[in-house]
Amino acid sequence: MTYLHYVIAAYAVFAIVLAWDFVVPRLQIRRLLRAARLRGSRQRQRRAATAATDTELAR
Repeated sequence: MTYLHYVIAAYAVFAIVLAWDFVVPRLQIRRLLRAARLRGSRQRQRRAATAATDTELAR
């Protein structure tokens, strides 16, 4: 009796977990950076709109 199937399965599980640990944090970072960029652009638009209304009120 050999343990070939057990060894192959163990290495397969190890490779899957290693790949998961590599991919998932990058996906999370990408999602967080996108959210931060979108939040920044919304804040810039809000500031620009506020600045435009402030200058109109000052006239």
